[in-house]
Amino acid sequence: MGRKTTKGAKERKMRRKEEQVKLAAAKIKVDAANKLEDPMVALVPFKKFDRNGVSLKIDCQRLPQLDGDTQTFIFDLCKDNMQALYESSNWGWKDREKKEEMLDDRAWYLIARDTENKPVAFVHFRFDIEIDEEVLYCYEIQLTKDVRRKGLGKFLMQILELIAFKAEMLKVMLTTFKHNDSALKFFMEALKYQIDESSPEDGMYEEDCQYWILSKPIKSKTPKPSPTPQGACCGGHAHAHGHTNGHSHGMAS
Repeated sequence: MGRKTTKGAKERKMRRKEEQVKLAAAKIKVDAANKLEDPMVALVPFKKFDRNGVSLKIDCQRLPQLDGDTQTFIFDLCKDNMQALYESSNWGWKDREKKEEMLDDRAWYLIARDTENKPVAFVHFRFDIEIDEEVLYCYEIQLTKDVRRKGLGKFLMQILELIAFKAEMLKVMLTTFKHNDSALKFFMEALKYQIDESSPEDGMYEEDCQYWILSKPIKSKTPKPSPTPQGACCGGHAHAHGHTNGHSHGMAS
C-alpha cells in the first residue's frame, strides 16, 4: 500500500516545526540581550532617581561586575526582607540555595546607590525563555527601609519594562507568595500585573501551591495584528519560587 500519513500526523508535524522556529527565534533574542554591555545605555534619564527627599543613581550590571561588598549587600538585604516569608511557606529558607541563585553569572542587577555610593536597593533579573517565549524575569526587587514608599519600587520596575521593550522581550514575569498581601496589592492592584497562563493551579503538585506567577505583556516594536494586552509595572521584594519548565524563578514579594 505504500506509505500513508494521516491529516492529524501532518498537523502535529507542522506544529512541532512552528514551535522549533519560535524557540529558535526566542533564543536569538535572549542571546542578543545577554550580550549587551549595558541594557540602560539608551535609558540615561533613568539612571537618576531624585524625588521625595531621595537622591540616587542607578546602574545595570552583570553579577561578575559587582564587587564583593555589593554581592554581600544584595544577599543580606534579601535575607532580611524575605526569610520570614519563606519560612512561613512550605519552601523554607536555605542560605546556600539562595546564594547560588543570586550569585549566578547569568544574573543581571539594577543597583540603586545613594550620594555616598552606598547601595540601598536592587533588582535581580534575567533574560530567559519561558514556554518558548523570550521574557525578562524579575527574580528579586528589594529595598531598604529608608527608601520605601518613595516611588522607587515603581521606578525600578519601569526601568525593567523599558529594558524588556528595548531588548524585544514579550513580557516581564515574576513570582509572588500568595500570603504576601503587600506584594499582591503592589503588583496586582497598583501595577496591574496579572496571573500568567503558566502559573500552576491548586492541586497541580502534591503540596498546596503557595505562589502565583504574574506577568505583564510588553508592546512589541513591530506592530502585530493581535490586540495589545494591557499591563503595568511592579516593585517590592522578590524571592525564589516556581517550577515553571524546571526553572526556579525569583519570587516578588
